[in-house]
Amino acid sequence: MSALSQRLQAIDALRGLVILIMMVDHVRETFYLHHQVPDPMRIEETEASLFFSRILAHLCAPVFVVLTGLSAYLYQAKYNSLSMTREFLLKRGLFLVALELLVINFAWTGQFPPQVIYLQVIWAIGISMIALALLIGLPQKILWLTAIVIIFGHNLLDQISLQQMPVLQPIWLILHERGWIEWGDFLKLRTSYPVLPWIGVILLGYSIGAHVFQAQMTPERRRRDLLVFGCGSITVFLILRMLNFYGDSAWLQMSTPLQTLMSFFNLTKYPPSLLFILWNVGCGMLLLVALERVQQRAWVRPLITFGSVPMFFYIVHLYVLKLLYLFAEAVWGHNHGNYFGVAQVSTLWWITIILCIVLYPLMRWFSKFKHQNKQIALLKYL
Repeated sequence: MSALSQRLQAIDALRGLVILIMMVDHVRETFYLHHQVPDPMRIEETEASLFFSRILAHLCAPVFVVLTGLSAYLYQAKYNSLSMTREFLLKRGLFLVALELLVINFAWTGQFPPQVIYLQVIWAIGISMIALALLIGLPQKILWLTAIVIIFGHNLLDQISLQQMPVLQPIWLILHERGWIEWGDFLKLRTSYPVLPWIGVILLGYSIGAHVFQAQMTPERRRRDLLVFGCGSITVFLILRMLNFYGDSAWLQMSTPLQTLMSFFNLTKYPPSLLFILWNVGCGMLLLVALERVQQRAWVRPLITFGSVPMFFYIVHLYVLKLLYLFAEAVWGHNHGNYFGVAQVSTLWWITIILCIVLYPLMRWFSKFKHQNKQIALLKYL
């Protein structure tokens, strides 16, 4: 197996791990809506099992986006062509935006034609890929600097609002402020994932790739540099979080040590704060190092399989969850106010485990089909 294939296997394994964690959160958003949580969460009102399940799921979007940037560099290195990479990023970015609007939004709302469109993570990844396509021709130092300035500086913009400037406000909502864009009485857009911080994260992933995934980089040196980066990111997070003055809402001393710990890790995702990015990207890099060391183990193979078909899995699992909810609602009705739901967080994990086992044969088949039919252009986007 080539060094490039080994690197891609570790990346697929990490991607597979986080999409399975993501599924826990989507099961929560399907069968635990009677205990919906805000962003950031209210510690006094949130049970610990729900809090830490949600915090674990915070890992998913930052790792997805940083791996997207990293994979873009590997694509460029494989074909040794800036123009091909730019074209691929533009096409895939536009494809993801269309997918969010036409396919994924329907899986969440069940409305067609839609009255509300939620611009969520796939939209954010698509826009970030388009932005990366426009920027990758710049010198590497400029890309590093741009990524760092966006990630460390975007929280300075939190107090800016353009409500008094209706022409510019939709652009600002797309870039940095979660809110509603209304087009008359016919359509509302919810900017669930403002894209500016995610552009910083994808640039960071591309820059990391350009540094540690060069062909001449030895596995030992690559793992060491990734380890240094991951530990450094977490260290900066801990320092800034302890100082408690910038990068997210302040944490508080609560009535119990557990609640104080929960407050410390109660980070803002929409848009992702500096501290949210530092913690989760740092953890993601440590996981990448760990998975590269064990990627030949048999238990890692399912993760690689799931991670090799991320968009196919994303679409399939959303529609499976939608159908399961409609079935449960039809059979048992609403047992928690206006919702059907389960009573315990542990049940969410059991549902996730069962669904992962059930869906695995389909993912394995599609992964093999995708590998054997590389001439089909659409498959490389899935």
